[in-house]
Amino acid sequence: MQTDSLEKIRQIIRSAHDRDKDLGSLKGFVNERLSRLHRSIELPGEKRESALQQFLQQYVEHVPAFLEALSDVAVQAGIEPFVEAMLESCYQFFSRPPELMDQHEGVEALIDEAYYAHRLMEEVNDRILLQHGVPLTPMDMTLSNIIVHSLLGEEFSNELDLAVHYHIDVLFEDAQALQGEAFLNYVKLHKVDGFRNLLEDWPCLAGDSSIELKVSYNPSNYALH
Repeated sequence: MQTDSLEKIRQIIRSAHDRDKDLGSLKGFVNERLSRLHRSIELPGEKRESALQQFLQQYVEHVPAFLEALSDVAVQAGIEPFVEAMLESCYQFFSRPPELMDQHEGVEALIDEAYYAHRLMEEVNDRILLQHGVPLTPMDMTLSNIIVHSLLGEEFSNELDLAVHYHIDVLFEDAQALQGEAFLNYVKLHKVDGFRNLLEDWPCLAGDSSIELKVSYNPSNYALH
C-alpha cells in the first residue's frame, strides 16, 4: 500500500479520537451495545465497560499497522499487486464508506470500517491457507472479529461480511501471483519455520486484553477456525 494511503487512514483515526474526546461516542456505543454480547464472550467483572472500550480502540488503531505489515509481507512473497488491491479496498472503506455504514461520529464511526478491514485480512489468510496449507500471515483475528460481529449485530455484520466475500472473490479471480516462484518459496519457508520471525508483529488483539471466549459461540455465517 502506498505510504500516503496508510497515513490518510491514520489521520482519519486520529481525527476520530480527537472528536471522541468531546463526544464520548465510543463510551456511549459500549454502554448501548454491551447487552448484545453473546454470553460466551467473557469480560472482566469489575471493569467490563472499560475493558471493551480499550479493546475497540485497539481494534481500530491496529488497522493501519496490520496493513503496513501486510505490505511488507507482500514484498517478501512477491505478490505486491495482489495485496495492493486488497489494501486499496480497505482504504476506500475508510475514506469513502458505503451507504450501508451507520453515520456515527468519533471512534464509533470507524468500528464498521475496521471490522471490514480485519475481516478482509482474515478471509485472505483463510483462502490462502486452504489453497496452500499455510496462511499469508500469522495473524489470528478470529476472536477479535467475533467480538465486534456480536457488538454490531447479526444483520449488519452479515452485510459487511457479504461485502468482504464479494471483494475476496474478485481478488482471487486472477491471482496468478499466488502461483509464482517467489510466493511458493514464501509458503515453503513458513511451512517449515512456523512464522517464528513474524509472530511478534502480529499480536492477537483480544489476547492483549482481558476478554475471553468460550468456543461454543458460533454465529451464523461465521465459523470458528
